[in-house]
Amino acid sequence: MGDSKFSGRELNERTGLSTRMVKKSFLEHLKFSLAKDRYTWTPHDCYKALALVVRDRLVDRWIATQQTHHKRSAKRVYYLSLEYLMGRSLASNLLNLGIYDHCIEALEELKSELEPRLHTDLPELADVLEQEPDAGLGNGGLGRLAACFLDSLATLDLPAIGYGIRYEFGIFQQEIRNGYQIEKPEEWLRYGNPWEIERAERTVTVRFGGRTVHRQVDGGVQVDWIDTQTVLGVPYDTPIAGYGTNTVNTLRLWHARASEEFDLDLFNYGDYIRAVEDKTLSESISKVLYPNDKIAVGKELRFKQQYFFVSCSLQDILRRYKTDHTTFDEFPDKVAIQLNDTHPALAIPELMRLLVDLEGVPWKKAWEICTRTFGYTNHTLLPEALERWAVEMFERLLPRHLEIIYEINQQFLRQVLMGFPRQMDRLKRMSLIEEGADRQVRMAYLAMAGSHSVNGVAELHTRLLKQGLMRDFHEMWPDKFNNKTNGVTQRRWLLQCNPRLSRLITQHIGDGWVTELTGLEKLAPLAEDAGFRQVFGEIKLQNKRDLSNYINKTMGLKIDPHSLFDVQIKRLHEYKRQLLNLLHVVALYLQAKQDPDSIEVPRTFIFGAKAAPGYEMAKLVIKLINSVADVVNEDPAIGGKLRVVFLPNYRVSLAERIFPASDLSEQISTAGKEASGTGNMKFALNGALTIGTLDGANIEIREEVGADNIFIFGLTAEEVVATKAGGYNPKRFYESQPFLREVIDLIASGFFSHLEPELFRPIIDSLLHGGDPYMLMADFQAYVECQRLVSQTYLDRETWTRMAILNVARMGKFSSDRTIRQYAEEIWGLKPVPIDLDDPILA
Repeated sequence: MGDSKFSGRELNERTGLSTRMVKKSFLEHLKFSLAKDRYTWTPHDCYKALALVVRDRLVDRWIATQQTHHKRSAKRVYYLSLEYLMGRSLASNLLNLGIYDHCIEALEELKSELEPRLHTDLPELADVLEQEPDAGLGNGGLGRLAACFLDSLATLDLPAIGYGIRYEFGIFQQEIRNGYQIEKPEEWLRYGNPWEIERAERTVTVRFGGRTVHRQVDGGVQVDWIDTQTVLGVPYDTPIAGYGTNTVNTLRLWHARASEEFDLDLFNYGDYIRAVEDKTLSESISKVLYPNDKIAVGKELRFKQQYFFVSCSLQDILRRYKTDHTTFDEFPDKVAIQLNDTHPALAIPELMRLLVDLEGVPWKKAWEICTRTFGYTNHTLLPEALERWAVEMFERLLPRHLEIIYEINQQFLRQVLMGFPRQMDRLKRMSLIEEGADRQVRMAYLAMAGSHSVNGVAELHTRLLKQGLMRDFHEMWPDKFNNKTNGVTQRRWLLQCNPRLSRLITQHIGDGWVTELTGLEKLAPLAEDAGFRQVFGEIKLQNKRDLSNYINKTMGLKIDPHSLFDVQIKRLHEYKRQLLNLLHVVALYLQAKQDPDSIEVPRTFIFGAKAAPGYEMAKLVIKLINSVADVVNEDPAIGGKLRVVFLPNYRVSLAERIFPASDLSEQISTAGKEASGTGNMKFALNGALTIGTLDGANIEIREEVGADNIFIFGLTAEEVVATKAGGYNPKRFYESQPFLREVIDLIASGFFSHLEPELFRPIIDSLLHGGDPYMLMADFQAYVECQRLVSQTYLDRETWTRMAILNVARMGKFSSDRTIRQYAEEIWGLKPVPIDLDDPILA
């Protein structure tokens, strides 16, 4: 993207995009924003100054975007997500603005000009980028998907605002000590955040507790929610820039603040702790991402977080709407709200409360507005992951919302009864309230009842929802259900993280793929070009060398970049089956001990994963991975042919190093358990081949790349169900497969934990005596055989590279741009609104 598009602003030092203007603005921010000079600046100061340079240029477009959307009365989508795994912002903003190269030039010129007078070295751009902390406001794929969606919304010129929580501490920082995961606070805000702008004037009040009073008013009933405790929600806005466009949308994150700083009377009496107790409790709401909900206090805090952020967001949405409207007749025509999983489902009773209790909208009309406004995305096939909240908690914290949910449920069950007369069991199954000793509100059911659209995130996932978890609802409302297969933004996950491959692609087919990923199909014929294959392979090797150097520098472990990099990086959960991968590692180790020459393809197994702090089995798997690594990496008998690496503190910026260097992508979840996955897409986009089950988006990846260019093994979702229904006995596989038995016995013997021989007994017991719920034993043999095929294929490097190129070429479907277009057209009714900086309406 050249400067000519923005030439009208080139002479303004706040908006100019030339190298000269970037350089001038950088020096001024160091001096006037940070009060630093050549004697005192640090690399982090250089990062903050450059971030402010970029933010200046975004703000101009940001204001123009908001004015254009308002003056053209554009319909907006409001994306409600409890997670946004944004990673770092500087590099992506430089690329999206088209000034990445200008910044490189600016820093190089400054270094040359100032060299004789510098007391502190001016870092290069690559070093500046490393100063930025990851904004880890998410736990895994859900939050990263939300971040990709924001990028695509802006790039496609679609009016949008993302809403979430400004967690003071994001996903924890993971340290590995003696093989165990240790959680440390992730203080991403320690040195401030140059991207955000506090909007204190838009602070809203959120209430908890209290009681309701019903009054007769004008022939109707008015409900007052009184005697409540209040918390303030203070918004912080972050600009979200589109690529090659003037659109800059908004991510608004809410920070919890006490309505009173402290109780002055208690303070004056010397009770200093109680004087600030309410402040501490109030502000804990936005303190940490996902408190441990294994304990009652953690559950309550998480419940408060969910209500806090949806109440703040809906108050803000209504305020925006009311600036131009005196009635709510047009609300669904101007507002679309998407619930990213069940976490924001409290938005449904909250919108009803705001409309009915505060705005005086009749119930029937309010419910029509509600159901036309909300869309709900489901992200899980695990019944235990479908949120339920105790009725008792509602009674204490949100009594008015419980009344509203009861009314919604009563009217909903009346609909069910009319549609399915005499099916009383169906009423019980579909009720929003799960009866029993501990009555629960079923949040996924509430989301489905209150939305006009319910979508899954991969074709298999959506089909299984219709046939299983949500069958009753699909039978009642078949037209509500639709599929929107997930995608990833190619701007971050290829252009930014793999510049060598990006340059090669652009040299051969142009840069149209950056905004239309289907353009990669033009690469397919080049898979038969020996010269292209050679350069493609050399780029992969150089990326592997970079990762090898990083591992050596950070962990002191040398790995061979010519070995096959076999990679599994994702949240640690038993259904994702990192343990199955590790069983194969142990199998290869046993094979190498018996005959080192039998390992024809040296392998480096790379793991990266965080386990939820309260998830003991997952944390034990991490310990086992590290214990196996300690043995394998130190055993001279296998001649260095196997290496096992567990990279600590897996995060977005680390993923950006790993994907370009990967040869084999492990997507081996139990079939029918993974909703979609997006790591599988990022690996393939960077030229890694997939080994996986027919689960999630793997099925669609196989359809796109061709069955000959992917390694598929194991039971299908239907076979998993049938096998369990037939009385699955994992011990039968242990007894009938000598190689599997040898692997299990080696772990059980304490070989990898000789000081604590019984350390890994819970893992073994789960496999042999606990029913093996994720069917590792059933899939082990097929997995090992498939891995043998992987090794055979890798020996023929021409064939492997040809397959890798075809994987890249056929990833066009898996752009988040395509996903967002489908949401916009089929769910939100949203149209692009391009931003013209010279539009007369901005005058």
